[in-house]
Amino acid sequence: MSLAQLGRLSTPEFATTIRDAGVAGAGGAGFPTHAKWRRLDDVDHLLVNHQESEPIYYMDRWLGRERAGAFAALFEALLDSAVETVVVAPKLKDRDWTRPLEAVTDATVYLPDDLPVDADDESGVVFAYTEDRYKYGMESVLLNVVTGTVVGGDDLPMDRGWIVQNTETLRNVYRALDRGEPTTRTLVHVAGNVPRHRFLDVPIGTPAADLLDAAGRPLGSLSDAEVLLHGGPGWSFRTDGTPAEFRVSKRTNALMVLDAETVAANTYGGGRIDVLDACDWAGDDHETTPTTLDPDGVGVPLVSNPSIGPVSPGEPLVSPGDRVRRREQVAAPGDGISNAHHAPIDGVVTDVHEARIDIRFDVCPV
Repeated sequence: MSLAQLGRLSTPEFATTIRDAGVAGAGGAGFPTHAKWRRLDDVDHLLVNHQESEPIYYMDRWLGRERAGAFAALFEALLDSAVETVVVAPKLKDRDWTRPLEAVTDATVYLPDDLPVDADDESGVVFAYTEDRYKYGMESVLLNVVTGTVVGGDDLPMDRGWIVQNTETLRNVYRALDRGEPTTRTLVHVAGNVPRHRFLDVPIGTPAADLLDAAGRPLGSLSDAEVLLHGGPGWSFRTDGTPAEFRVSKRTNALMVLDAETVAANTYGGGRIDVLDACDWAGDDHETTPTTLDPDGVGVPLVSNPSIGPVSPGEPLVSPGDRVRRREQVAAPGDGISNAHHAPIDGVVTDVHEARIDIRFDVCPV
């Protein structure tokens, strides 16, 4: 599979390629991405959610600047064979980060006062810069602000002719389509009550303990008055189970350690935690370039977000004692909406749980 072959793929083949690569929404929901792309015949436009609304996040900005060539190649291939318009929607304050991607795509540029974009009157790549508002990172809000498209009730963007994807998810779509590479790593921030903010490139399944160590807060140093959250300051949740049990999934974009009292005072419906105004997130000490972290072992989740439905976990293809190579498939898609999952490291399978596959790093024999 390569981008050059994209035009020869039917929509089901396109979606199956993404499913078999295990691509899931990296923006926080973790929904299997192929479920959107299997409706490619219903859409004319792609909206790239490049909002980076959380004050500690740098994934979108870094990827857009450092991987501009890859995104340009993906956009060109999609425009040749799948969609009429690609609309990239960053915040205007971040334009210095996005100018390289603007340039390499020869994009038409809309500023906040120019919005909304009439995508039916445009073609190619369009940059639609928004004002700096947190809520613009929400899919339906962004679609409305940038394009004037209203999605309500049970409707989805695809019902209105749009696919909406966040930047890191599209990076993984590119890898699947151009190189046949599965999703085995993700970008994660570590923040809150830690000595050092970290921006890390880690294997799927990395334990929270390794992330906290990298930020100078060993797992054992967390007090009973602190909690571990996954997500950013404006939209996060308590982790399931204990901090020792947490493993990075394909939707994990940040871990935060915060005081339990602060969390309790800022928890809203559905368990959502919003501490944007409760803590000081400003500072010049944020890491803006990721550092690679490779743990001694991982626990690969068989479903990226168990709280959303209808999504089925992957079905394990391995057993304890099996040796696996990095990128080898270790779980097949389950029934219904589901993803394949792959080994993010070379190693030995040590356990197969109901919800994850544990792999210990070990150099596999040739």
